[in-house]
Amino acid sequence: MECLVCDRIEKIKRGENPYFVREMNTGYVVIGDHQRIPGYTVFLCKECATELHYLAPDFRQEFLREMSLVAEAVHKAFNADKMNYALLGVGSGLHMHWHLYPRHAGDTPKPGPVWQLGKELHEPEYLPTPEQLEELKAKLNAELEKLIEA
Repeated sequence: MECLVCDRIEKIKRGENPYFVREMNTGYVVIGDHQRIPGYTVFLCKECATELHYLAPDFRQEFLREMSLVAEAVHKAFNADKMNYALLGVGSGLHMHWHLYPRHAGDTPKPGPVWQLGKELHEPEYLPTPEQLEELKAKLNAELEKLIEA
């Protein structure tokens, strides 16, 4: 069975993933495919591991530090009221990756997690246009650049 996250990473390496924002030491920053929550970002771990505790200690610490940096950049780039973080896995190996949602008051019908939106999170109408995607990537990359230089 193939790993969906490894497939996405291979597309990044070949220059075929339009959602790619930036490579970090431990992962790849990508804009989420669907933007029901504007600024939704994913941080893909470079290691195809299922759990944080399976990572070598130094790599794990750096992965968590970088995720935190990416989350801060998302917060600033998209003026979040609150950030939601979810470490999930997908594919045959359940390759872990962070989902980072910049939340705003009223972005869901009632207060609570984005998961209450169900299939609405992945409706085709929330796929960004190429222009919107470039704008999202530029905003996020600009904030990442500021934080990395600091």
